[in-house]
Amino acid sequence: MQSGALILLLALWSAPLLAQDSAMDEMLSEGDGLAAQSNTTTAQPEERAADEADMARETAAMPPDPALRLLGERIEPGTKARLFWRSGATFLGDSMQVPINVVHGVRPGPVLCLTGAIHGDELNGVEVIRRVLGSLDPEDLVGTVIGVPIVNMAGFSRGSRYLPDRRDLNRFFPGNANGSSASRIARDFFDLVVVHCDALVDFHTGSFDRANLPQVRGDLRLPRVVDLTRRFGATAVLHTPSARGMLRRAATDAGISAVTFELGAPVRLEPAEIEHGVAAIETLMNNMGMTQRVRQWREPQPIFYESRWVRVARPGMLFSDVRLGDRVRQGQRLGRVVNPLNDESSELVSPVRGRVIGMALNQVVLPGYAAFHVGEEATEAKVVRDAEREPAAVEEAERMDEGEPAEATEGSTEQVEEYTPDSDADVPE
Repeated sequence: MQSGALILLLALWSAPLLAQDSAMDEMLSEGDGLAAQSNTTTAQPEERAADEADMARETAAMPPDPALRLLGERIEPGTKARLFWRSGATFLGDSMQVPINVVHGVRPGPVLCLTGAIHGDELNGVEVIRRVLGSLDPEDLVGTVIGVPIVNMAGFSRGSRYLPDRRDLNRFFPGNANGSSASRIARDFFDLVVVHCDALVDFHTGSFDRANLPQVRGDLRLPRVVDLTRRFGATAVLHTPSARGMLRRAATDAGISAVTFELGAPVRLEPAEIEHGVAAIETLMNNMGMTQRVRQWREPQPIFYESRWVRVARPGMLFSDVRLGDRVRQGQRLGRVVNPLNDESSELVSPVRGRVIGMALNQVVLPGYAAFHVGEEATEAKVVRDAEREPAAVEEAERMDEGEPAEATEGSTEQVEEYTPDSDADVPE
């Protein structure tokens, strides 16, 4: 009984001491936690900086993504793809699907873009692009080829040079997202496709019953364009600065090396011109280091020309004495114009010794009509030197009558210019 009472007294006496010790332990524990938290907080900026530095080094060491991203799609190296660009809109609210073919090589390299049928009645370039893209093997390709055989699908489906509203799409680049229908289409195509190009070849033909010898046209005041024109094989090269609104002009203004490739006449498929175009593009890709496919040319390459137009002096019916590509002497008769009402005739003669690089098909003509385009061979150095001396006003030289001028949308920055009949206008691109 006495021992039990003693144990009870000891328990009562030690309880406050145990509680005090427990509280002290909790305080010490909390202090340690705060100290640890304080240490962690102090270390966070240093650790974060170290982590960010490590991540930056890892990112820099990683190779760039080899996939091509175009129109919202990812195209892996060594593959072909067919994409669709939505061009304009119909009255039903549907967009027109324009196929875009892509060959993305296994090894990185330049991006070459080929565009055709910006004028819907120009067919030769459509077939050139189809053949070139169909023959490429992505396993053997360095870089990428983007082919748009038919840019103006609305005009192509109607057999028309123009868009449904009679606007010439090749007068609206790079376009305006808030402008006319043509300007919106141009802006969309430029932003979604053209900006991906390192080099661009825009295919055209003669227009309005004219035909052109296969020829590359470019602004030879630009060294990068001169370099591009050297790579097409035995193809005629002309210095022709393009007017504002043309795809070639917009592309070069954006830093893209761009040229126009003229091939034959509109509204027809011409086997010889198509074959020349295919051979020239294959030569171009080989010279750009994209392929190993070599084409043999019989003539020196390339052939630079300075050119002159021979115009009709009197109205009547045009009859040609020469064919496209013929070599002519100075003073040689190229053709004659016969008036069907009074039987009077007048002759058209070559002003220089050269080659017929463009001509009108036999038809009814009026005074001032550009009937023959005669090229005079010159050295690259001379053509480039003469190009650099030309005034800036010559940049509008290729504009011709395209019908009613396009109207600028209120608030837009579109510049609309009418054709000047007195200009030495070339065949419009």
